[in-house]
Amino acid sequence: MNRTLLTGGTVVSMDPAVGDLDHGDVLIEDGVIAEVAARIDAPDAEVIDATDRIVLPGFVDNHRHTWQTAFRGVGADWTFPEWAVAMHGTVKPRYRPEDVYVGTLLGRLEALHSGVTTMLDWFHCALGPEHADAAVDALRDTPGRSVFCYGAGWGGTDPVDAEIRRVRSALSGDGPVTMALGLRGAEATSFDTVAEELRLAAELGLRTSLHVESDGTRRPVGDLHAHGLLRADTTYVHANGLADDELRMLADTGSSVAISPDVELKMGFGWPMTGRVLAAGLRPTLSVDDVPSAGGDLFSTLRTAFAVQRGLDGGLRSRDLLEFVTVDAARSCGLDARTGSVTPGKDADLILLRADDITVFPVTDPVATVVSHGHPGLVDTVLVAGRVVKRDGVLVDVDLRSLRTRLLESRDRVAAAAGVPLDGTWRPQP
Repeated sequence: MNRTLLTGGTVVSMDPAVGDLDHGDVLIEDGVIAEVAARIDAPDAEVIDATDRIVLPGFVDNHRHTWQTAFRGVGADWTFPEWAVAMHGTVKPRYRPEDVYVGTLLGRLEALHSGVTTMLDWFHCALGPEHADAAVDALRDTPGRSVFCYGAGWGGTDPVDAEIRRVRSALSGDGPVTMALGLRGAEATSFDTVAEELRLAAELGLRTSLHVESDGTRRPVGDLHAHGLLRADTTYVHANGLADDELRMLADTGSSVAISPDVELKMGFGWPMTGRVLAAGLRPTLSVDDVPSAGGDLFSTLRTAFAVQRGLDGGLRSRDLLEFVTVDAARSCGLDARTGSVTPGKDADLILLRADDITVFPVTDPVATVVSHGHPGLVDTVLVAGRVVKRDGVLVDVDLRSLRTRLLESRDRVAAAAGVPLDGTWRPQP
């Protein structure tokens, strides 16, 4: 048996039955958490000293478009219509499979480096089967837990049935990369098509995810409800502008909501729906969305969501936010039996954050510290299913120098082919 002992850390388990420990140990056996206690004797185990570290479940981001990583930061000033024209109308048609691969790989590694052990990659660069295969290969080549959410219809492939079945056959089982179906929604297709895609997802055992919002004149969730198309295993992304009764429909169905506060505020979606989602009886989750427009770490996402909601109504507490990116997000991805808390029997998806770093020291309240002061520089160690994938602040067995070169080459080639400048002057015209 392969045994690892994390010893002497401040354990924030996110499991009420386990609780939190000011000084505690976590024993891992064959990649699974075996025991959490104040003191564990395991003389035959490999020891990882967690002194001056906060031990947490790895973060879960259930909505990110990593294929866009090469264009990091270029859309910081863009509205949503500008982003859509730039990323989908201008650069995406120039993407080759290798561009998808290196962007997805670096994007997933960035998330892992920042403590995201589980990530749903919402893929809508589906220009052909080879592009989807490149994205899957990149996720498989990253030592994290990933959900490939395939928006197969976002590149002209319609109907999507055969393509979804093809990829599903390659991602069957419960390995580190699993699959979900990215729905297009009735506004992009029709209610009949949504129904067909939901039937396909149910047949193949896939959870689904759908981008949805309203300007106050439309009722997208109400319309889905009227057509009998709400499902417990669907995550609704953004949800800005939905009416209160629509949110209650989602709660009654058992659905989940993914909120991207930084992107929503900057792109003009409106106030993040965190408080209203909670009031409706839902547990929100948080996501980065895309790095052309926002930072790629969940620490900053936590801070934005916390500050905005406290400013709006004084609601939320630090632990709420941490639940959104651990247990709640794991449940939204259908992975709560495997990850999301430091619980015996779950896979050892864990992060160790430096508590002695000058930016957080002294740590009086570890939960409040992570939410209000956390940043990627604190992520000292990352384990996925008990495997150490980041140690002493460095990703293990990753040639970042080579990957940086490949990503720059990809960005420059796509930009040249699309005829767009990379000098900060690019302002797409919707």
